[in-house]
Amino acid sequence: MSPVPRPLRVCQFVATALLAGLLAAGAALPVVGTLGAYARTAAADFDALPAGLRTSGLAQSSRIYDADGGLVATVSARDRTVVPGDRIAPVMRRAIVDIEDHRFYRHGALDSRAVLRALGANAGSGRVAQGASTLTQQYVKNVFVEAAGNDAGAVRQARRQTLDRKVRELRYAIGLERTRSKDRILTDYLNIAFFGEQAYGVEAAAERYFGVHAADLTLPQAALLAGLVQSPTAYDPVARPRAAKERRDTVLRTMARYGTITEAQAGQAMGTPLGLRVSAPRRGCAAAADGAAFFCDYVRRVVLGDPAFGRTAAQRQALWRRGGLRIRTTLVPKAQEALHRSVTSHVRPADEAAAAMVMVRPGTGRIVAMGQSRDYGVGAHRTQINLGVGTRMGAAWASRPARSSSRSSRPRPWRTASGRRGRTPRRTP
Repeated sequence: MSPVPRPLRVCQFVATALLAGLLAAGAALPVVGTLGAYARTAAADFDALPAGLRTSGLAQSSRIYDADGGLVATVSARDRTVVPGDRIAPVMRRAIVDIEDHRFYRHGALDSRAVLRALGANAGSGRVAQGASTLTQQYVKNVFVEAAGNDAGAVRQARRQTLDRKVRELRYAIGLERTRSKDRILTDYLNIAFFGEQAYGVEAAAERYFGVHAADLTLPQAALLAGLVQSPTAYDPVARPRAAKERRDTVLRTMARYGTITEAQAGQAMGTPLGLRVSAPRRGCAAAADGAAFFCDYVRRVVLGDPAFGRTAAQRQALWRRGGLRIRTTLVPKAQEALHRSVTSHVRPADEAAAAMVMVRPGTGRIVAMGQSRDYGVGAHRTQINLGVGTRMGAAWASRPARSSSRSSRPRPWRTASGRRGRTPRRTP
């Protein structure tokens, strides 16, 4: 059989993408007769889109460690830890496929059967009762949402239900299906998806809701998480436990229907409670123990201001936002504890005056402790102004920190700074 000509394939792809977009808009039925005309008009634009999806590293948590290897603080724009496929429980992978796109391993970038099924369901109900996006298309949408960051307007734009967005998603999904394996796409999806409660990616979600790693998720736990991606708010197990359980049980029944698990396994799992062990996200410098929040903020300012971490300010901002850093510092836990106890025992946070102290190892400039009497943060008796450093590093213009009379080099907060994804650039004082 001779291959289908490329222009015809393009028209077919666009026609189906337009159908999906029209379904999302709730207007498929009135315009089906003129769909061919729309497809011919959009074909050229579709073909002009680049096939390769540009993806920057996912924003994930960075960790700051003290001189003994203890965790000082976890900082991030996104509470996420990216994990490889072999560190995600197989039952989690099967659950998300069954509930979101059970033919994932049998179709390409687009599931025409699902589109036709959704068309019938939506036309019969007069509303958008069923979607037809594949997991690959959902992944592409999440890439654009991730790129929007915390810009609410950009996020709304990335999620808008329009035909051009569907066409763009499909084009990139086709490119992904040609260059990545199905297993890789599924892993990428599980790492980028939002699961509610500030948890991005399956590893953060497993830790947030159950206090376990993604590799250790059980069947009922995996079913609950798989059910969340459709609507983390509507099925929030913390705020709406009944709705969350109903959704979890729907996932379990679906898995049984497709033969992933037996009816007996589904029934047993449905008979269990949600079993939540919810942990509040402990992110940001404010969560640092023993008053090390100001040191944490100092580290952040060093990274954002030092050309060693990026030639331009924009590059350094992008590095900090992407995260995934492991930053090993010179902070000594015992010294930090003693300093914090000293400054807070003599001056209270509510006092008009404030005390600040920085301990630096003579001759090296290495900071071993840093703190002040005010708590770090925003609000009454709190401040984000570091009184122990210069104005460039976050001090108030009027502060006059005490200094040692011994000569030392410029204060340095680290021994080494480990980069993302296995790279380990070293910075020596």
